[in-house]
Amino acid sequence: MSTHRVFVARLNGLSVFDPLGDEVGRVRDVVVTLSGRAASHGPRAIGLAVEVPGRRRVFVPITRVTSIDAGQVITTGLVNMRRFEQRAGETLVVGELFDRQVTVSDGDVRQPAVVEDIAMDQQRGGDWRLTKVFVRKGRDEAPRRGLLRRRRGETLLVDIEAVDGLQEQGPPQAATALLEAYEDLKPQDLAEAVHELSAKRRAEVADALDDETLADVLEELPDDDRLEILTHLATDRAADILEAMEPDDATDLLSDLPEEVREELLALMEPDEAADIRRLLTYDENTAGGLMTTEPVILGPEASIAEALALVRREEMHPATASLVYVTRPPHETPTGRLLGSIHIQRLLREAPHQPVGSILDTDIDPVPPAASLGVITRALATYNLVALPVADPEGRLLGAVTVDDVLDHILPDDWRESDPTESDDV
Repeated sequence: MSTHRVFVARLNGLSVFDPLGDEVGRVRDVVVTLSGRAASHGPRAIGLAVEVPGRRRVFVPITRVTSIDAGQVITTGLVNMRRFEQRAGETLVVGELFDRQVTVSDGDVRQPAVVEDIAMDQQRGGDWRLTKVFVRKGRDEAPRRGLLRRRRGETLLVDIEAVDGLQEQGPPQAATALLEAYEDLKPQDLAEAVHELSAKRRAEVADALDDETLADVLEELPDDDRLEILTHLATDRAADILEAMEPDDATDLLSDLPEEVREELLALMEPDEAADIRRLLTYDENTAGGLMTTEPVILGPEASIAEALALVRREEMHPATASLVYVTRPPHETPTGRLLGSIHIQRLLREAPHQPVGSILDTDIDPVPPAASLGVITRALATYNLVALPVADPEGRLLGAVTVDDVLDHILPDDWRESDPTESDDV
């Protein structure tokens, strides 16, 4: 007999607290078993996938959950901080079952439907069983880009026993309900969620995301994942995504493709965007030229501080890129005229908005050449206490800027996203 019912969509995003009242993380999914010995008495929840600081997901056994109530989850005992790895026989409700196409039986009538939510009930013995499925009648078409709004159609709450198809992946799924569950995530966190999905589900999510969001997500994914997603996309859309990415990230991605595929994509891109990437492809990836972005914040000396602040305030501007404004002679697109100097954002905030940027230049920050090694770049960043650094050619023209996040990506091990940064497995 059930003593408590929880819908997974409402559980997603709730804070998880330890017995002392300290927040451990947030619920991002429910791990269930749908078949096999563990599910001999029906599908059941075996744990929660919890997002902890550091954008990692850990597994919290359902036996450690003492309370799900009042908008929070309370656990008991230590939480193992090892990264969650899905095992054979385990299914993620949000990641895999939401949007799944199933068949619902109503007496002798069977009709197609799409899963929008699943309810789990706590039994008197403490187990959590999957009992109800909230479905929308009808059959989805193939996933469509940007499909993020609630879909139309009659909805039903049915017993899980009346639903066939939960265990089969079947045809391509949309990603509407899944992305609605993750709508509060920043691109970095959404990338972590996408990374945890199966290859099939990653492709379906990519099909549903708009170009700008997908570009942001690809910039945060491991190389294998983003290469897999890009090669799944239609060629025209892949070119659009590359245009929306930061030039240095797009270059890294293109460099992993066969030359004929790379050239096909570059030919489909806007000429200016393609030209920047072609230039970056000529540099070794472990040099300043290979690491730099070709789109730093650049102004002429007569521009006002107010103009500079307006540029660095833009939402799409990466914080590290926005930390320094570069002042050059015309032209103000890379490669620019002669680099006159740079200004840190903190200095901009301390000066009068009407003042020209040319009057407060910092000329002590020496640019590095495009052939500069990682060692030279890291020493320069440390010397000036900077998170970005100009890259210039022998004539003093600004070619781009190297940011500390790109340096770290090349210094850290290839599997740094997968490794556990904690010294202890339990907290």
